[in-house]
Amino acid sequence: MPVSNPLRKFVDRVNHYPSWLSAKLMTWVFRNKVKLAGTAKIDILRTDGRSVTFRQRNIKRTQNHIGGVHAAAMILLAESATGFICGINLPGDKLPLVKSMNFRFVRRSVGDMQAVATLTDAQIEQMQRDEKGAITVTVVVTDQSGEQPIECDIVWAWVPKKPKAA
Repeated sequence: MPVSNPLRKFVDRVNHYPSWLSAKLMTWVFRNKVKLAGTAKIDILRTDGRSVTFRQRNIKRTQNHIGGVHAAAMILLAESATGFICGINLPGDKLPLVKSMNFRFVRRSVGDMQAVATLTDAQIEQMQRDEKGAITVTVVVTDQSGEQPIECDIVWAWVPKKPKAA
């Protein structure tokens, strides 16, 4: 039987609140735990437990030399969204780790960015069942025009957490 996941419990609880409040609370917790996401001011817009939508505003601190969202900020956005959806679907005694990331920059971005990461039912079942494993998480990153400036392949692995020393 999978060990309870405190992050998943939190997400399930706040998803019963109004959507604006739920998004604010999830964003605050995520930015507090993932310091770079806080620095970049990444927002969580919504999640249903199988998919999550993150946003990166085109703000000065994340801009490149031509005024668009910097490539590193786009990568952070995609990695954060996929990591979050994996993190809430793993049992509490498992540790998610990025195994590989592959990014292809296909066009110049315009305005704010959005990333939608999704897991299939089969992937979630595998994460709950297997002691160790790896999956490729689907993530679609779009800009304000609705186009995809980058294409991403991100593989997440999980391993058992090591017990804390006494």
